[in-house]
Amino acid sequence: MEISPQQLAEIFQQDPHLFMLDVREPWEVKKVSLKGAVNIPLSDLIARQTELPLERPLYVVCHHGVRSLKVALFLREQGYEAYSLKGGIDAWARDVDPSVGFY
Repeated sequence: MEISPQQLAEIFQQDPHLFMLDVREPWEVKKVSLKGAVNIPLSDLIARQTELPLERPLYVVCHHGVRSLKVALFLREQGYEAYSLKGGIDAWARDVDPSVGFY
């Protein structure tokens, strides 16, 4: 269910077009973002769920991994193959790519 920043980095190297879902609010994305991530805030997820591909794994990110874990659980219940980035974008910046930044 959860995937470490290092694991996601390895997957991203193999498939740079993977589907990364950022469930943070737009103001958070303006501060710090991951290249290529699709932003659908948690508050809009149910209304916009049809935008998510059922045929591909989804890698869900948020600030610290709490919202993304809830979303990944919900999406799995809906039939998606979803994974939450453990520690969120903060862990990604700390462990994989410091140039992403912190907030």
